[in-house]
Amino acid sequence: MTEPDQSSSGARFSKTDVVAIPEHAASVRQEFSTWLTGHIAVDRVKASDIVLAVNEALANAVEAAYADAPAPGVMHVRADFDRVSGRLTVTVTDEGTWRPATAQLANSARGRGIPLMQALTDHASIEPTDAGTEVRLQWDVIDAVPAGGQ
Repeated sequence: MTEPDQSSSGARFSKTDVVAIPEHAASVRQEFSTWLTGHIAVDRVKASDIVLAVNEALANAVEAAYADAPAPGVMHVRADFDRVSGRLTVTVTDEGTWRPATAQLANSARGRGIPLMQALTDHASIEPTDAGTEVRLQWDVIDAVPAGGQ
C-alpha cells in the first residue's frame, strides 16, 4: 500500500506490508526515489546519498530479518519531510528477528550497510524489539523549497 501525501508543511511517503524480497525492495527504492525528487528540491548527489541509505535499510530487512524464517516476512517504509525545519526522516521496519553483527560478518564482503547508513545521514539508529527492527534515518537540513519551485 502506498500513501503519498503532501501538504503545505510537509510531504509523506509510505509503503506498508511489502514482502521482504529483493525484487520488492528494488521497487520500493525506485518509488521512494521518484517521490523524493518529485516532492523535495534536493541536488542529485544528495538524492543519491539518501536513496542509497534507504536502500541499505531495505536490504537489511530483506537479508537479515527473516534469515531464520521459513518464508519472507514484511517490511514497512515511511518517509516524512517537514518543510519548515527541512528535516527528512525515513523509517524502515520489519517484523523479523535482529541478527547481531557478528553473525553478519561471517562473509567479509557483507556488513557494510550500517556504517554506510551512518555516514550518509545526520542521524541513524537501529532499534531491535520483540516486534521486529526499526531503522530510523534522518537528515536535518534538506532544501525546504518544494520540487518544481512551488
